[in-house]
Amino acid sequence: ALPGHLLRGLLPLLTVFRLERAEGAARRAGLSTQPIWRKLWDDVMKTRPPNSENITCWRKKFLETFFSNVLHGVLDVSSDWRLNDHHFSPLLHSSPHVSQLTLCNMLQGAVELTAKHNQKVLENLAGSLRILKFQHLLSSDQSIRRSLVLLLHRLIHHGSVSQVSMYSWPVPDTVLLILILSMSAGFWRSGNALAYHSSPCSLCREEDKAQSQESAQERAERGHGDEREWSDGEKQKGSPRALEEADAEMNECGAHAHLNPVLSRPRSPPLRNQACEEASSKVPCDHTCIQGGSPRCVSDQLSCHPVLRKTRRRLKSAVGKKRRCLRRNRGPHADPEDLYDFVFTVAREDNSGFLDKNSTTEGENAESWTSSSPGFPCTGHAGCKKRGSAGIFSLKAARRFRSVSTLELFSIPLTRETCRTLSNLLSSWVSLESLVLSYNGLGANIFCLLSGLRALSRHSDCHLRVLRVSDVFSHMPCMELVRCVLSAFPQLRTLSVSFDLKNQLEGNRPEGNPSCSEAEIPESCLEQLEIRFPREPLHTASLLPVLKASKSLQQLSLDSATLPCSQELGLLLEVLRECNPNLKKLSFHDVNLAEHQQEVLLLLQDPILQEITFSFCRLFESSTTEFLSEIINTVKRNSSLKSLRLPGNRLGNHRLVALADIFSEDSSSSLCQLDVSSNCIKPDGLLEFTKKLEGHIQQRGGQIQFTHLRLFQNWLDQDAETAQEALRRLKAVCSVVNDSWDSSQAFADYISVM
Repeated sequence: ALPGHLLRGLLPLLTVFRLERAEGAARRAGLSTQPIWRKLWDDVMKTRPPNSENITCWRKKFLETFFSNVLHGVLDVSSDWRLNDHHFSPLLHSSPHVSQLTLCNMLQGAVELTAKHNQKVLENLAGSLRILKFQHLLSSDQSIRRSLVLLLHRLIHHGSVSQVSMYSWPVPDTVLLILILSMSAGFWRSGNALAYHSSPCSLCREEDKAQSQESAQERAERGHGDEREWSDGEKQKGSPRALEEADAEMNECGAHAHLNPVLSRPRSPPLRNQACEEASSKVPCDHTCIQGGSPRCVSDQLSCHPVLRKTRRRLKSAVGKKRRCLRRNRGPHADPEDLYDFVFTVAREDNSGFLDKNSTTEGENAESWTSSSPGFPCTGHAGCKKRGSAGIFSLKAARRFRSVSTLELFSIPLTRETCRTLSNLLSSWVSLESLVLSYNGLGANIFCLLSGLRALSRHSDCHLRVLRVSDVFSHMPCMELVRCVLSAFPQLRTLSVSFDLKNQLEGNRPEGNPSCSEAEIPESCLEQLEIRFPREPLHTASLLPVLKASKSLQQLSLDSATLPCSQELGLLLEVLRECNPNLKKLSFHDVNLAEHQQEVLLLLQDPILQEITFSFCRLFESSTTEFLSEIINTVKRNSSLKSLRLPGNRLGNHRLVALADIFSEDSSSSLCQLDVSSNCIKPDGLLEFTKKLEGHIQQRGGQIQFTHLRLFQNWLDQDAETAQEALRRLKAVCSVVNDSWDSSQAFADYISVM
């Protein structure tokens, strides 16, 4: 090993390949390579990464971005001598550092990663990748979809990907979208469709072998216990009644669609259906069967049931005829590898399987808050699926693999058919922990998704803890949606509901979908609640039961609500004090509090709250100078408040300067963060605030807890020299976050505070 002083001078002269190999030696010598990786980023990427102050490992950041840029062809490795090493394989050597990857456009990255020469790269990604993102996707042909299937199967079903996010897909390809959703949920069928370069998936093969051995062992153990039962049944095996019962049981098993069992420990549990469970209880078979009957399934059933052994040949022949018949009925989609066939298969048999059985049961439940009605998109939790309709996802031949725990859909319109599919998937997606649906144009389809979520809530092993729903139009009142969700998911930790505008047809509710406004809310585990109202009144009568049931609530955010009367806010604050003793963060955004000065002061003196936000709340619209003084004195006496955010309240220069007194010598405030963004602050006012703050710090002997000041969208460009001096002096005191904003855009606001 080289001495430390020699190694320190050598490290900046190494190529990326050599630098990576020298990482361990540098660490043992007590040397950090972070400055070298940071310089590599500046020289090669030539951009400033977002949130650069939060980057803890520049080595990982560089290699992860390097992998993505090389994969998408936006970086030439010959552009820098440190990248041009004949020992260095860009994708192979950087892949172990990739924890998140974005695929976009025509999915060229998926084609490249599944190429035969990148097999080792794909194996590395299966172990390192946690987040897979899709952005700006376009329609793709069959060969690209096959590559995507291989990629998703390796990274999700046999890998470590736990989050799938999709962004900005204005006109989604339905086949491609459903393909990604279904495989993210852990569904796909085994066989040739998962072949990797003409060879079946080796991991699936190993698991099948292990499962078969385990099942054979269980059958052998069970066989010893059945010998006595077999001797008793031998007397009746030739009776016509016994043969009829055997035929009935085989037909019943063949008529229902089952899903294959879980093949490995980390996989999600198989879907359960009461009707299917009753059928399987009659035939104690180790393997569930797929509609149409596979030979292995039939063989296992015959070996498990003593009466069926003597009728094996006749039944096997009958099943073979049935399978040939089903094959002919598939019509133009005869290719078993056809992805379109899998995504858009529609059941033609009389018994439509798992989802239809459950939907029938759900439809009979009169108390269901998402029951179907004529013309409405969803029947029960998955009754959206109807015989003969095109484009509905079928789980008939599906096999259950490992699934992701986080699904995010941003700005992707979800059609009626896609919502039905997603509802079906959600109904059994027990591994799902976080679901984000943002600006998907749901409309009335939200009832279909709620139905799938309600079915999911019935699973005892359901893991859903975070739900975020946002859209332009609300098809049901915000508080009703909140109550619906919490009544079904009391175990939720985070719930966010956000709508921009109220749908004019919101009140036109079909008869089969009763209101949730009276739904009983059990005591919940909710810790964070965010509601953005579409300019609708905040009636505390509907919010208070939610707050009373949420004893563990720590964060509450209310956005764009209107207060119908002055008593509403007072009642809300009273309930918060009595029922939510753990509340640490409270936020109001775009809520007119100009006439609620007393309530504002009560909040600022709360001994439990640590972060308070009044964003664009018109605090000083009709206030007097005394109100500002009361705010300052209240904050000075509050030692628990750590963060005060006042963006968009038209503070102006004089109010900003007055706020410096919060940190005076006689203050017991523990305030660390102050946000005065969008407050018409000019450079001379900021400089005066800085000087006053410096004076208070000097009086306190330099002891101050103030650490962060946010100054976004203020008028600091009107006098660049004064602004620079103020910022320079402020940065010696605390961390300042600001931007280069064109104040001419706010001329109208400037006129209003002159």
